[in-house]
Amino acid sequence: MLKILKYMNRRDWLFVVCSLVFIVCGVGLDLRLPDYMREITALVQTPGSEMGEILSAGGSMLLCALGSLVTAFIVGFFVAQIAAGLAMRLREAVYNKTMDFSMEEIGKFSTASLITRTTNDIQQIQMFVALGLQAMIKAPILAVWAILKIAGKSWQWTAITGGAVAILTVMLGTVIALVLPKFKNMQKLTDNLNRVARENLTGIRVVRAYNAEGYQEKKFEGANEELTRTNLFTSRTMSVLFPGMTLIMSGLTLAIYWAGVYIINDAALTDRLGIFSDMVVFSSYAMQIIMAFMMLVMTFIVLPRAVVSAKRINEVLDTETKIKDGKISGSELFEQGEIEFKHVSFRYPDAEEAILTDISFTVHRGETAAFIGSTGSGKSTLINLVPRFYDVTDGEICIDGINIKEYTQEALHRKLGYVSQRAVMFRGSVLSNVTYGENGRQSVDEELLWKSIEIAQAGDFVQGMDSGFHTAVAQGGTNLSGGQKQRLAIARAIYRRPEIYIFDDSFSALDYKTDRILRKMLKQETGTATTLIVAQRIGTIMDADKIIVLDEGKIVGIGRHKELLANCPVYREIAESQLSKEELESA
Repeated sequence: MLKILKYMNRRDWLFVVCSLVFIVCGVGLDLRLPDYMREITALVQTPGSEMGEILSAGGSMLLCALGSLVTAFIVGFFVAQIAAGLAMRLREAVYNKTMDFSMEEIGKFSTASLITRTTNDIQQIQMFVALGLQAMIKAPILAVWAILKIAGKSWQWTAITGGAVAILTVMLGTVIALVLPKFKNMQKLTDNLNRVARENLTGIRVVRAYNAEGYQEKKFEGANEELTRTNLFTSRTMSVLFPGMTLIMSGLTLAIYWAGVYIINDAALTDRLGIFSDMVVFSSYAMQIIMAFMMLVMTFIVLPRAVVSAKRINEVLDTETKIKDGKISGSELFEQGEIEFKHVSFRYPDAEEAILTDISFTVHRGETAAFIGSTGSGKSTLINLVPRFYDVTDGEICIDGINIKEYTQEALHRKLGYVSQRAVMFRGSVLSNVTYGENGRQSVDEELLWKSIEIAQAGDFVQGMDSGFHTAVAQGGTNLSGGQKQRLAIARAIYRRPEIYIFDDSFSALDYKTDRILRKMLKQETGTATTLIVAQRIGTIMDADKIIVLDEGKIVGIGRHKELLANCPVYREIAESQLSKEELESA
């Protein structure tokens, strides 16, 4: 928890100081109430006391109570500001840290867990600060001040109060020891529930198509019941605290008055009124001490889960991403776009075998290089090394003769126009999706926008929309077909005007005619750019300047279409499975 406090700014600490001042004022007013009770008791018991004196003491007591209420409102305002501000900065820090993660770090935590840590865990911290800050400051001050007030009054009453505090401490320690491990597990179970629900919602079409609602429901019920059982255990255990507190408070009052009976009975007649007044005041101060511990109990109810949440948040914030920025920024770059793989090997984290082994090739500026191979041969993995979604295990990848690790990530990504296997659309409009991201332009270039859409063969359906490129796009592009999303994703890369295009099986949702026209126009309009294409269809890559054939993570052939048909058995096998005999002969 202490590491979390470094995210509090100067304004927050100023509010903490202000809260401390008002808490001390509030405690002082609270502890004045028993003094007025003693005065009123003495006035009532003393013959000849005037009503005005009693009313004056009662009015002062009422003003103290109102003053305490006002200070409590002010402290609540300051604490709410501190808690909300801290939560905001923590969310920002976790989000920014997550954005810096490589695919390896994201896989380590899992998407579901990162979402839970950004939302639920930070909410637990905010709740703890909002409830606990004032209690943790007020309770010790109240307890110490009240103890000083009753010190020396009666050793019997002091011993009784000390015994009540000891019983309370044992009860509190036992409960915390029982629930803390469960709170640790509860956050993991929340992650699991989030994962199952997210999996079900994202795969709802497949679930329904395969009539697997019952299967998914059982998975969700299992995760939900496990979390519910843990919640019930912690809630039932914690529920002992408040009845226990009430029992201790009632028992303490009863014990003080029981002892007071014997003390008063043994005292001289003239001293009995004073002892009775002291007993009333002592019981009030004793209640204040117990109330201080009760406030701490309220804090400890939230504390265990907040401690676990803080640890989980710190795990994210303390994780060092393996993808480090280099020193070469945009001002030092030469726009060439040449790519060279030098004996590159790659192994996924915790994998036993390498997915890529000793990959070496060069793609010059303006060339189109295509990658083909069987499923699992490493095609997508290979081109995903270029944007540094992962770093190579051995060897190096150079762009324009410079190792990509020497570039800043911003400079490297500005060179690239990336289209992933799964066309990703963001909530907004066609305009915001095509012009998405930082491309160095200050404003939208509408001429380039339409040109990019036309090259991507998306012009017809965009023009047919009610609002053109201002038409709304739902989250995930659910109001678009697969082909429409893929074409808009390609238009996004074209609008960027990069040095290097990366198409990770990005033409699979297009028909052959659209695929051919798009690639032809792309070659005409972006002839100076380097293009990397991963494809499953021979027809998509037949015209590539360089075709690289992968098999089990190794290069088994490099050349043009005709050369590979003659010299590469793996390529010929793929071609024969997709093309007719006539098409092979004409090729």
